[in-house]
Amino acid sequence: MIPYAKQSISKEDIKAVSDVLASDFITQGNIVPQFEQAIADYCGVTYAIAVSHGTAALHLACLALGVTEGDRVWTSPNTFVASANCALYCGASIDFVDIDPLTYNMSIKALEEKLLWAKNHQCLPKVIIPVHFSGQSCLMAEIKRLSEHYGFAIIEDAAHALGADYAGQKVGSCQYCDIAIFSFHPAKMITTGEGGLVVTKNKNLAQNIKQLRSHGVTKNSEQMTQTSVGDWYYEQHNLGFNYRLTDIQAALGLSQLSRLDAFVAKRRALANYYNEQLTSLPVITPQQSDKAYSCWHLYVIRLDLSQIKGTRKAVFSYLREQGIGVHVHYIPVHTQPYFQALGFAEGDFPRSEAYYQSAITLPLFVDLTTSDIDYIVRSLASALQC
Repeated sequence: MIPYAKQSISKEDIKAVSDVLASDFITQGNIVPQFEQAIADYCGVTYAIAVSHGTAALHLACLALGVTEGDRVWTSPNTFVASANCALYCGASIDFVDIDPLTYNMSIKALEEKLLWAKNHQCLPKVIIPVHFSGQSCLMAEIKRLSEHYGFAIIEDAAHALGADYAGQKVGSCQYCDIAIFSFHPAKMITTGEGGLVVTKNKNLAQNIKQLRSHGVTKNSEQMTQTSVGDWYYEQHNLGFNYRLTDIQAALGLSQLSRLDAFVAKRRALANYYNEQLTSLPVITPQQSDKAYSCWHLYVIRLDLSQIKGTRKAVFSYLREQGIGVHVHYIPVHTQPYFQALGFAEGDFPRSEAYYQSAITLPLFVDLTTSDIDYIVRSLASALQC
């Protein structure tokens, strides 16, 4: 089986993890801070806080921005459910903004229209979470402009987008947001096994997230009410969580980070090869904004259903039978049973739903070869004729 995604683990990665296992500290040592600083330097941002997974990063980002009961948070329906669940964890309500039909990211036009409606009905969001789908940044300068007019905070869900660029800067620079988050799941750009990270330029937000990451406890003298008790002393100031990353995981991430640019370059080359090989087939290849430079976490095509004999399900099943681990990203969040119980319904966000009906994710990972792609394209051509 050719999987849709796969981690790339080197001897250096294994040694980095082994070195930590042989050390005195396998958690709460000095490797996590080194990893955090390396990501901060890569993104060109001031603060980076590593956490146990991308969902934890989203949850802590919402909490740090004061999202609570009675607040509203908006995100994209074309994402994994975690992008919406993080608001619900805080007691807030969630809503969605439909996607751009070309990039599959949050539509600026739809956002503008929804914000104007919300202002007129006195129900503006406290936070908006744009999702950089498949590794391509949303149009963040436009979203930032709207935030300044309507007064909402921004969390960039950059789980797909470590290594991507927008407007000449790395995604995660926080030029156009309050907080950005990354994921280090094995399918992502680099991996820590499981893991996530929050980046921000705001010192107060960073301190709050660090505290919430570890039970709401601090030993920072600037934050404690007493400072001369003893080295053992700590204080709990908030109801936090155990969302820490281990040094074992951070060592893997730090080693992987040294190859991130090479990973991105290889993914871009493979995506270009896909584009060339798919030109004669009745499919829509991914479109790119001229302001964003994707890191190509995913390679998603859309079938031209009017030009093929079978259904998307038939094409999907045929490719799986040929040993090709295709996938579908994503089932629109608002169509999930849990969210329909909250009042959402099919038809609410038609562009996301139309996209979903024809989307298939083809394999894309660093160790994929052009020969693999040739086989995938030949198999897809056969599937489209069945």
